[in-house]
Amino acid sequence: MQHRLQGKVAVVTGASSGIGRAIVTRYVAEGARVVAFARNAEALAELAAAHPGQVVAVAGDVTRQEDLQRLVEETARQVGKIDILVPNAGIARVVPFADSSAEAFNTQFSVNLFGAAETARLFLPHIRPGGTIQFITTFLTQVGFPGLAIYSASKAALKSLSQTLAAELAPRGIRVNCIAPGPIGTPLWGTVGLPPEVLGQVAEQVTARLIPGEFGQPDDIAETSVFLASDAAKNIYGQEIVVDGGYTIG
Repeated sequence: MQHRLQGKVAVVTGASSGIGRAIVTRYVAEGARVVAFARNAEALAELAAAHPGQVVAVAGDVTRQEDLQRLVEETARQVGKIDILVPNAGIARVVPFADSSAEAFNTQFSVNLFGAAETARLFLPHIRPGGTIQFITTFLTQVGFPGLAIYSASKAALKSLSQTLAAELAPRGIRVNCIAPGPIGTPLWGTVGLPPEVLGQVAEQVTARLIPGEFGQPDDIAETSVFLASDAAKNIYGQEIVVDGGYTIG
């Protein structure tokens, strides 16, 4: 490893599995100290035990104000100011538009948009000049996919938020960007609410459009995240970096 994040301090939400866990692991390998936040306390404890002294585990839910406030307080107490914030926590549910009630919208927006935005807002006073915020969106901000109107809309709103914050926070020395993962092999794929046989059929259709011929891996996103957090990306503001195996080029 090149230790591109040597001496930096990061906070990653949704850190117990998938992309979030991969980001934490890669950050540590690159020299960063990381505060990992997620609902799964047991998985967080395992992550911290695997990286003693480099990972601080804080359990909680991004939709609960008191949990986010506790995350901020614990971070300040244990590591002080931070350099990198990745509000990665997110959920995806397949919901036909006919069933897209206000409650269905709130379920996904509360995590994907409001949880991410509130995480960033609460941490704002604690981010050092030269720091970065990375939101995690999706390749579906660029293409349509049946049944994912709510999920895609929540991430599109997050993309717009990141572009505005990039302009608003730049004078404070904070860079804001987002990463748009394509089809990635994570536990999230199995929680969208489709029966296994249907999920398999969808996976085959999606894979047929991917240039490598297979789903991406969480490490693909983690590597992009390291780059955006490093000094090599110091002139990148308000961009959505799409990492999708070529799906969106047709």
